[in-house]
Amino acid sequence: MITTQQKSNEQQSLEATEFEKYRKKTRKEQFLDVMEQIIPWEEMCEVIAPYYPNPLKAGRKPIGLECMLRIRFLQHWFELSDTAAEEALYDSRALGQSISGG
Repeated sequence: MITTQQKSNEQQSLEATEFEKYRKKTRKEQFLDVMEQIIPWEEMCEVIAPYYPNPLKAGRKPIGLECMLRIRFLQHWFELSDTAAEEALYDSRALGQSISGG
C-alpha cells in the first residue's frame, strides 16, 4: 500500500517536467552566464590561495576558496549583505547554480 508521503516523494517538480526546456533565461541568468565566461576563476583562486585560511584541526573547516570568491562577487554585483546573500542563494536557482561553477 502506497502512503500519501510516498506519493508526494514520487511526484516530479515543475522544474523536472517538460516545461523546463521551454523556460526563458532571466536577465540574471544571462548576466551570470557572461560572468562565468569572462572571469578567470581558477587563476584568481591560485593568486588568493596562499592567503586563504586553512586551519588544521582548529575549529570549523572554512568554505572552499572558489565558492567564497563567487559569493563575494555575487554580493558585489547584486548589492547583497552577508545575510541577504545567504537568503538569495537559497531563494534563487540562478545564484545557487553560479556558486557551484555554473
